[in-house]
Amino acid sequence: MKVLVFYVNSFEYTPNQKSLDIAPDCPTATTIINDAILAFIHAEPSDQDENLKSRDKKLANHLKWCCRKNNTTNVIIHSFAHLAEAKADWEFTQNLLNQCDIRLKNGGFVTHQTPFGHFLDLKIDAPGHSLARLWKTL
Repeated sequence: MKVLVFYVNSFEYTPNQKSLDIAPDCPTATTIINDAILAFIHAEPSDQDENLKSRDKKLANHLKWCCRKNNTTNVIIHSFAHLAEAKADWEFTQNLLNQCDIRLKNGGFVTHQTPFGHFLDLKIDAPGHSLARLWKTL
């Protein structure tokens, strides 16, 4: 699994078009989230060979660490299948993100998931300081 994390002052997204035919329709309104960790998450085929619970726990722990380093409890979970050449099945990826979301909420974090299976128009306001941008292989 590859994870690219930004601390954002603000993040805006507007659904543009479906990237996955089975994705449900979603409102086209713009969503704005402030003071958050924005995680671009790419699940790989090798992640499917491991226990889902171990993978979502590892992801959640990394995101909690990023939050602590940036003094926030807000997390934006975004599926981003462009950080490696091979990707996991969409069903696995969606389950991974949903389980991570639940784990974070149970830990007292405020979570937001971007619409799965949609291309989004994005606006990102990210400061340029240490630990505001992190990349990790989990």
